[in-house]
This record gives sequence, structure tokens and C-alpha cells, in this order.
Amino acid sequence: MARYLLGRVLGLVAVLLVTSFLVFSAVHLAPGDPVSFLLKGHPATPEARAAIAAQYHLDDPFLVQYGKWLGGALHGDFGRSVQFRQDVGELIGSRLPGTALLIGYAAVLVCLGGTLVGAAAALRPGPLDRLVLIGTGIATATPPFVTAIALVSLFAVRLGWFPGPGSQGTGLADRLHHLTLPAFALAVTLAGLLARVTRSAMLDELGRDHVEAARSRGVPERQVIRRHVLRGALGPVVTVGGTTLAGLLVSTSVVETAFNTTGVGSLLVQSVGAKDLPVVQAVTLLTVLCFGLVNLAVDLLGPLIDPRTARAVRRGRGAAQAGPTGPGTGPAVVPGAPAGGAA
Repeated sequence: MARYLLGRVLGLVAVLLVTSFLVFSAVHLAPGDPVSFLLKGHPATPEARAAIAAQYHLDDPFLVQYGKWLGGALHGDFGRSVQFRQDVGELIGSRLPGTALLIGYAAVLVCLGGTLVGAAAALRPGPLDRLVLIGTGIATATPPFVTAIALVSLFAVRLGWFPGPGSQGTGLADRLHHLTLPAFALAVTLAGLLARVTRSAMLDELGRDHVEAARSRGVPERQVIRRHVLRGALGPVVTVGGTTLAGLLVSTSVVETAFNTTGVGSLLVQSVGAKDLPVVQAVTLLTVLCFGLVNLAVDLLGPLIDPRTARAVRRGRGAAQAGPTGPGTGPAVVPGAPAGGAA
């Protein structure tokens, strides 16, 4: 286990390094000039532009800029924002709580809504199952920004049940009330995906022999569903759910921009437009780190949730260690069969 964890951590570090280099290159190749943004359209002499570029180390060669940024990042210094004239770590830290609250709210909606709807569709075949398939198909095909526009138009403008874009709220309860529409816009697509995965996994478990055997022994239906069906279907649901929840951080850029909320996602959109490289780099690495940690947690939880996964992993390791000379290798020999013939 320690060797496995070490390998995964080293792999995550390699992914972070490659991602940082690719993002650094992409932002440098994108059209636009950070110096022009800093001047905000005011005319400036070539000497003034050169002084600004030297202040932010924008006149250094590409690899020198990347090396300086990487060295600072390893010590926790992600530079200063070109747009906000503020330390990047402090800037992201000030906006991270709002985004974390939004993601947590949406994650609850995804987990509860997706699993409950998927389980209901699997256990109630017929009209309910067909309705869930149609609804989840529409949900998974609808982009978050379209859902955001529809929610604002209906619940904020026409009905007035929730505040419109731009308002933040004070206090936890009020902030959750203000984040309800953004959370639903963020969760609808992913909840539809998780509902379909839950439905498929439970239908697969319902057709297994051990479920039929439990029913034939007179085990109550609720106990069969809880002990055999739900437990067996939990593995793929957790795997897809973990990846889905990691994707919430990516979708926040669209939802926060649509609702004009202050968070890490909207900060990323503003920074890309301003070519604010330190902020773009830091937010991208944060996103990749969240993906890696969530995937690692899912891999570690898999054997605990479903013992069949752990047995399969042990069998695979045992076969790999045995090698081509281990027991069970080579063609099977049937007594009395001719040499070289088919057994």
C-alpha cells in the first residue's frame, strides 16, 4: 500500500509539472499584452512600457520566467496578480471560501439527487423509469450556463423566490439562500449523469445470482436491496461520483460568471482575459490537484466499499509476481491427448 501511494503521489507531481508548463506556454502564446492591460489604454512611452515589463519580469525569456515562477511556487509563492496588484495566494484564499461553499452545496445536490433518482428508476420499472431516462437525458445534454439562464428567468425574475445575480448574502443561511440557484445550475448536469450510472449499476446487481438466491431464501426485499443490491452497486457509483465532484471545480467558472458571484471560477475567467499569468497558473494547478486527490481517494475507497475489488487486485498482483514461469502457465496438458493436438 505504501508503494502504491508513493507511486500515485509521484504521478500527481509529474502531472502538476506538465500542466504548469502547458498552461504557462498557452497563456504566453495567446494574443494580448499584460503591459497594455496594466496601462488601461493610457499612452505610454517605450521606456515606461519597458519599466513595467521589468517590474513584473515580463521581459525575461520564456524559460527564465517559467523557472522563476516554478521556484517560487515550490516555496509557496505564486507571484503577484497583474490585474489586482495583490499576492496570488492571498487573492485565491479570499475567494476560495465562497467557491468551496458553492461546490459543497452542489455536491450534496448531486449525491442525493443523483443516487435517489437513479435508485428509484432501477427499483420502479415502467413509467417512472422512462420518465427518469428522459429527464436525465435532457439534464446531461444541457450546458450549465443554459440551466443558469433558465433558473434565473423563472425563479428570480418571474417568481421572485430567489435573489438574482450579483447578490452574495450575509450569514450562512442567507448565503445558502443566495447560492441555491447557482448550486442547482452547477448540479443538474452532473446529477443526471450520476442518476444514470446508479440506475445501470443497480439493474446489473438486481440480475445477479446471489440476489435471486437471497430472495429464494425468503430474505425480506428491503434487506436484499440494502445488503446485496446497494452494496454491490456502490463501487461504480462512488467511482463516477468522485470524478463528477472533482469536475464541479471546473464548472464553477461558468456558473459564477453567469450569476456574477465572487469566487475562484470567476477569478479564472477574468484572469484569462487579462493574461494574468500567475493567477491562471495557480488556479489551474489547484484544479488539477483537486482532481488528483479525489481520484486517489476513490481508488483507496474502492477496496473498502467492494471487497471484490481488493480480491481482484490481489489476484492481479499475484499473477504478475508469478511471471511466465509461475504455476498455471503454459498450455494445458490433458492425459491421453496426442502431443501438439487440441485438448
